[in-house]
Amino acid sequence: MDTVGAYEAKTHLPRLLDRVARGRTVTITRHRRPVVRSVLVEDDELRRSRQAAPRTRERRKHLNRATLSELLKTLHEGHHS
Repeated sequence: MDTVGAYEAKTHLPRLLDRVARGRTVTITRHRRPVVRSVLVEDDELRRSRQAAPRTRERRKHLNRATLSELLKTLHEGHHS
């Protein structure tokens, strides 16, 4: 994590944004006290994908052992709304 003073943050904002875009966390201080923490904002699609990954792995384990009728049932589960 990087820490910078408010004056430096104001003066070098584009550089700080580049750091954050590369995944760094930047804390901005005023009179040596933290007032802002900048972190990368993930887009919603990426966040949902990361959250779904463990569930997908678990389903895949089950599907590898499933019979054809179980696979077909799983495929059609979401289509009966």
